[in-house]
Amino acid sequence: MPASTRLPGKSALFVSALLGTVIFTSCASVPQTRSKALPPSTGNTLNQAAPAVESGGGSQKADAAPVPQTRPQLIKKAAMTVIVNSVDPSIDAVTKIINNKQGDLIGLNEYQPTKENARHTASITLRIPQNQLDSTLNELAKLGTVENRNITAEDVSNQLVDVQARLTNLRKTEANLQKIMDRSGSVRDVLSVAQELSNVRQSIEQIDAQLKNLQNQVAYSTITLNLEAAVSSSSQGRGLGSQIQETWNNSSHSVGEFSVGLLKLGIWLMVYSPYLLILAAAIYGLNRWRRNSQPVRPTPPAENYE
Repeated sequence: MPASTRLPGKSALFVSALLGTVIFTSCASVPQTRSKALPPSTGNTLNQAAPAVESGGGSQKADAAPVPQTRPQLIKKAAMTVIVNSVDPSIDAVTKIINNKQGDLIGLNEYQPTKENARHTASITLRIPQNQLDSTLNELAKLGTVENRNITAEDVSNQLVDVQARLTNLRKTEANLQKIMDRSGSVRDVLSVAQELSNVRQSIEQIDAQLKNLQNQVAYSTITLNLEAAVSSSSQGRGLGSQIQETWNNSSHSVGEFSVGLLKLGIWLMVYSPYLLILAAAIYGLNRWRRNSQPVRPTPPAENYE
């Protein structure tokens, strides 16, 4: 059969075989990517060192390269509660500290006291570079009296290695699929490879975003700072104007409630007025009947004293 003749069945079979080879290669290359933490010559050095141990030679052990120790990748979070004299100036001081440490203010929740014996509090969430965590906590502790302090760390070294390995393998798969797509001749084969290439690129974008998120959490630490006023608010500490305003508001509210009460009473009386009139007429009739039913006493004759 001439070489220029194309058989659809063989072309599809060829593309399927290439896709299977690419997927098998990407799956099989995961352990190889994880083994990059060891030097390339470690395996050969161990193989060469075995005969030397059996023969009693100790010079080969000294030549073996040590396994490099990588620094753990930690996500650090801290929480602190500080008792301060006044919350508002302390918030301004915290803002200055964040700017000096090149950090960011994520959230601020301030709670003004609405009742007596309630404290003015504020909750601040901020992010700073991880290498500035300890110094930032020390400066925040100077704002007042530290009530509690907590630091947690999570090691994500293995997660970073896995994500990087998956990303590397997917990029290799993308390159292989691109080569297959360039060599495919029929439209059906091109569309099949293009669909698979689109799926791989979507996975690359997702894993790349996950990797950047982990790296960002490692690079920046989160601090949750709670500020509490040392002295609770009371009516004695308020000014004369605020007290007069509160008295006026209370009296106005009382007059309004009294007026509404009188209006409601008038409505009730209006609704029940027919029954009240009947009751009043009954009482009036009963009184008249009692007066009429009483016997009339005769008037005694006047005595003549002549």
